[in-house]
Amino acid sequence: MSFTGLSPADRKKMCDAIGISSVGELFSDIPSQLHISSVEGLPGPLSEIEIERAALVVESEIRQFRKTFLGAGAYNHYVPPVVDEISSRSEFYTSYTPYQPEVSQGTLGAIFEFQTMMSRLCGMDLTNASMYDGATSMAEAAMMAVRTNGLGKVLVSRGVHPNYRKVLDTYAWAAGFEVEQIPLIDGITDINKFRGLYGENISAVIIQNPNFFGLIEDIEPFSEITGAGSSILITVVAEAMSLGMLRGPGELGADVVCGEIQSLGNPLNFGGPYAGYISAKKEFMRRIPGRLVGQTLDSDGNRVYTLTLQTREQHIRREKATSNICTNEGLVALRTAVYLSLIGVQLKELAVLNHQTACYLHGKLKDSGIETLHDKTPFFNEFVIKPSSCENVMSEFLKHGINPGLDISKLYPEYEGCILLCATEMITKDDADEYVRIIGGCR
Repeated sequence: MSFTGLSPADRKKMCDAIGISSVGELFSDIPSQLHISSVEGLPGPLSEIEIERAALVVESEIRQFRKTFLGAGAYNHYVPPVVDEISSRSEFYTSYTPYQPEVSQGTLGAIFEFQTMMSRLCGMDLTNASMYDGATSMAEAAMMAVRTNGLGKVLVSRGVHPNYRKVLDTYAWAAGFEVEQIPLIDGITDINKFRGLYGENISAVIIQNPNFFGLIEDIEPFSEITGAGSSILITVVAEAMSLGMLRGPGELGADVVCGEIQSLGNPLNFGGPYAGYISAKKEFMRRIPGRLVGQTLDSDGNRVYTLTLQTREQHIRREKATSNICTNEGLVALRTAVYLSLIGVQLKELAVLNHQTACYLHGKLKDSGIETLHDKTPFFNEFVIKPSSCENVMSEFLKHGINPGLDISKLYPEYEGCILLCATEMITKDDADEYVRIIGGCR
């Protein structure tokens, strides 16, 4: 896609043609309290050369790490080369986003396979064609809940990824519903505090599993409580690899599952693009945002695919549109479908390997005298440690070209000096031993 800027003369000619004095008049319907004159922290304009140089600096800073123990919502998993080979084929790589029902059968077929695979992993009846990312999928799931039962408050666990919660707060502010956080106890959602917060006005309850700290939440008690009323239980899965090992959230009583698919066939890629998804029970089929691809037969009895649901305002009455997200991350979802078709039943074996690798590192760190938090709760491939000096650890590992994890004190002030680290299948036993050896010298 190319962009050609307009000159002042071009703008004046267009304004004259539609009878306005300035471009600002086009936005006169937007309430004045929503107007902003500037964005805080936004840098000034740069030339193309300056932007390129800045990008190269960022790239060099990131590439200085020869290995990483960082997770926190984006995970370093192995992507088989065949995923790149298939997804880079021109018929996939250059295909137009499927707005139209007459989109090619190949694109629709690929989306249908993605939907089917994710539905089975989540233990749900249906999955949409993908969303922009995990954070927006959670916010859209909450919006769907509010539209469904008409209640005006959402409870979200403090164990949900902080960035996801920020996006939810933005949606709630714009849509006019309330968000309240459920406190944690020993790193997991406090069921007793939840009981005190829960009431008839609760539209949805959101729990992440595994949560931000990598801990495995017990979803079923929350399901028993919400199932007795009108509330909708939403389970967030930010680390999709865990679906290969843990029971599908639908089997545990979740009404809606949402999250991020980056782990399944998509590289870290400097933070994106990634893709989200929403899986749900069949009663949400007419309310789910985005689009659904269905399978049917043509007049000759051949199997064909079609867009069975399109919720964007260009296809239906605007007041009935379920979301302003009007497309899907088709290429990213395709990569996930290719990855899952290749991995197949070995996904469980791969997920177990992730868990075992993290357990090995956790055990070695604990044996060496490093404080490990939340030891009473099972975890997947992430856990929290508290070294004697977080600052020294970060500095020392940088010298060795290793990213040791995330200092989470800015996100959770009560975790001052704590590091969230992750061990995937990309971490070998020798890597784990090296981590223990280096951190042992940072005291």
